[in-house]
Amino acid sequence: MAAPKRGRSASAQSKPGRALALILIAIVALTGGMFLSGHTTPRLGIDLAGGTSITLEAKADQGSAINKANMDTAVEIMNRRVNGLGVSEAEVQTQGDRNIIVNIPKGTNSQEAREQVGTTAKLYFRPVLAQEATGPAAASPSPSASGSSSASPSPSASKSGTGEKATSSSSPSATPTSQGRAVTDALKADSTPSASASASSPASPSASASGGTATSSQAKLQAQYAALDCSKKAQRTKAGEGAKPGDTTVGCGEYGGVWYKYLLGPAAVAGTEVKKAQAVFDTQTAAGWQVTMTFNSKGASKFADITGKLAQNTQPLNEFGIVLDGQVVSSPTVSSSITGGNAQISGSFTQEEAQNLANMLSYGALPLSFKEQSVTTVTAALGGEQLHAGLLAGAIGLALVVIYLVAYYRGLSIVAMASLLVSAILTYVIMALLGPAIGFALNLPAVCGAIVAIGITADSFIVYFERIRDEIREGRSLRPAVERAWPRARRTILVSDFVSFLAAAVLFVVTVGKVQGFAFTLGLTTVLDVVVVFFFTKPLMTLLARRKFFASGSKWSGLDPKSLGAKPPLRRTRRPAAPAHTKEA
Repeated sequence: MAAPKRGRSASAQSKPGRALALILIAIVALTGGMFLSGHTTPRLGIDLAGGTSITLEAKADQGSAINKANMDTAVEIMNRRVNGLGVSEAEVQTQGDRNIIVNIPKGTNSQEAREQVGTTAKLYFRPVLAQEATGPAAASPSPSASGSSSASPSPSASKSGTGEKATSSSSPSATPTSQGRAVTDALKADSTPSASASASSPASPSASASGGTATSSQAKLQAQYAALDCSKKAQRTKAGEGAKPGDTTVGCGEYGGVWYKYLLGPAAVAGTEVKKAQAVFDTQTAAGWQVTMTFNSKGASKFADITGKLAQNTQPLNEFGIVLDGQVVSSPTVSSSITGGNAQISGSFTQEEAQNLANMLSYGALPLSFKEQSVTTVTAALGGEQLHAGLLAGAIGLALVVIYLVAYYRGLSIVAMASLLVSAILTYVIMALLGPAIGFALNLPAVCGAIVAIGITADSFIVYFERIRDEIREGRSLRPAVERAWPRARRTILVSDFVSFLAAAVLFVVTVGKVQGFAFTLGLTTVLDVVVVFFFTKPLMTLLARRKFFASGSKWSGLDPKSLGAKPPLRRTRRPAAPAHTKEA
């Protein structure tokens, strides 16, 4: 048999320069991204930087009682809406038995949060009975490319991909004159317009009354539609107010700066029957941002039924309005029955608009409606002093760790301090980037998590250094000691960090509020500890082992064999030769 080849092991033959170059490139890239984004400091939580406080009062006008169960449900939904992953540090809590306080840290879009927390997100799909542009904007050119009374074509509901999706444009298919049946006829009809209905202009209230066919409620709604001017905020906010799902109602929708008013039939499908909604970007048809919806079995059946009936009509009687909290966000036309339970809303959405709509639909409707009582700006409660105290505590802890490392490990402390510096840079840059990315806010518990991480990171270095010292005590020189110590140290470091990360993950899942900030920071720094040890500490130690100062075992290197009580160097010994026997004569 051939003798095994002598030489260094595979780990010893690794190229540490590549790993160091990789982590330095990552640091430069992340730092560059931080400066390009314009967010060079982590976003601070409300306890450190102040923010906005919103007080909401519950109103029992939706058939639900104001009780602890409904208030707790509302708090949970609001918290998911404004807090996302749970690291933006928005605080939602009850005050008394009727009020909810929402505290939003500085740096968050407070206007957007105000719109999200109190909206009930009542979504209904209603047949469009009539529509027209209103107010001064009605004199603007028609959306149609021609001067005729026909509208620019609305996207129709068509099959796309694996499911049939109703793609809708925000542009109502209407000219400055109304389209659809006469208002008096529409009020008499059921929820599904007949295919033979005319497309004449809506009749005036007097004309309806003269026919003697409209009831007082119908005449009132007709008059409301005729007088509605959606270009005026006061009118459009009250449009459809108090309407029940089974009522015919009015609504407003906006497209291209022009407001349109709608006469809408009874709701055919409710938003509560939407099982899932998410914002997606359509790269195939260049339609931009869209909101995809998946209905539950009941909703899918209803949606297929209403789209099947509307598809039998001619435009514009084959449209349905998607009504969110009384506002028509889209009015697509239907060309065929949409089955399969999947639908898609499109129409010049920005990413933010699509995500906000999907967010409200996904998190459901509030069990109660709320009236905004007050909005105040909150200054940081001792935030400056608390942040100063937290940073001072971190600095003291870091200084004590450094003193210990220098006193005990001497030259090896250079490796530890360099690793701590790299870990600190990565932590700071990533926290700064996570602010605009996911709304991460640094609060006092998160600062505590970062301070605890100093000890976790230092512990990893100590494990590795002690393994190297053990190898030197066995009589090995530094270079093989570094490589032989790594597998055992690596196993211990991974187990230790896994336990820390698991604890942080469990804490993040089972807690809410500020404690989640602590858990998130602890988990993040634990992951970074593994990255730094593998891609910086170990390669740097491999390079330093080749330097005379460390390789020779200087007493200032922290690796002096004599100080460590090393055994004599290991040498290969020959077997003693067998005694020679004289041959017998």
